[in-house]
Amino acid sequence: MTTPATHKQFRAGLVQMCSGRHIEANVIAATTLVREAVALGAQYVQTPEVTTIMELDRKRLFSECRSEDDDTSLAHFRALARELAIWLHIGSIAIKISDEKLANRSFVISPQGRIVARYDKIHMFDVDLPGGESYKESRNYTPGADAVVVELPWCNLGLTICYDLRFPGLHRALAQAGAHVIAIPAAFTKTTGEAHWHTLIRARAIETQCFVLAAAQGGHHEHGRDTYGHSLIVSPWGEVLAEGGTEPGVILADIDLGVLADVRQRVPSLRHDRPFAVATVSSAGKATT
Repeated sequence: MTTPATHKQFRAGLVQMCSGRHIEANVIAATTLVREAVALGAQYVQTPEVTTIMELDRKRLFSECRSEDDDTSLAHFRALARELAIWLHIGSIAIKISDEKLANRSFVISPQGRIVARYDKIHMFDVDLPGGESYKESRNYTPGADAVVVELPWCNLGLTICYDLRFPGLHRALAQAGAHVIAIPAAFTKTTGEAHWHTLIRARAIETQCFVLAAAQGGHHEHGRDTYGHSLIVSPWGEVLAEGGTEPGVILADIDLGVLADVRQRVPSLRHDRPFAVATVSSAGKATT
């Protein structure tokens, strides 16, 4: 992985969506917003998690999803990246990998329309929330096993998806592996988003000394779920450079890699990790490791 020159800059565009149950309609909505971002100068555009379908009914979800080779939405987005000559990052598509399981998979597509990186979401959102909300992502999806950093013309981009946000070790590992920017496309629930979204996004940026680009789902979806929105672009110092609201739209910010170099020089914490053991001390004062 290369180290970015301090003069390197690019304009990042985040697409905020309220994806529904119909893939074709979601692809049209995403395409419209991607074109809007490019018209405003974006060279890299990111869409949110589950760009092409938001569906809780397992039978219907599996009937709509396809393998990577047969997914027409992916083919469309590859053609779109080529037409617009941009780096297009599809936050995730539900890809069928067997009759019983899907992958929640990100795709980074080059201006030539080539898939240069894939990332399968590692951490599964299996929770019961107050108020009766329940999500069992592992019922439908197989978790990924590999973290990914991809080299773009301006920087090295670390890939994560949504619930991965709550696992700082993954993001620290991406930074240690050479990431300068971390992508966190998401579909955070309204409940957890109101409580934690801004705090966690800013914390990941500060801890990793990376820019964070987080395109989000936002609004009331066809299947009844509410997501938080508030797509964010955050600097390595933890400053919010751009923020979306709760409706579909586009946010943009110019990413200056010189800022990253300055932050890492001022607080060189990425060079200060040390190995350690964890001691457990009993009530009698006896320590074990």
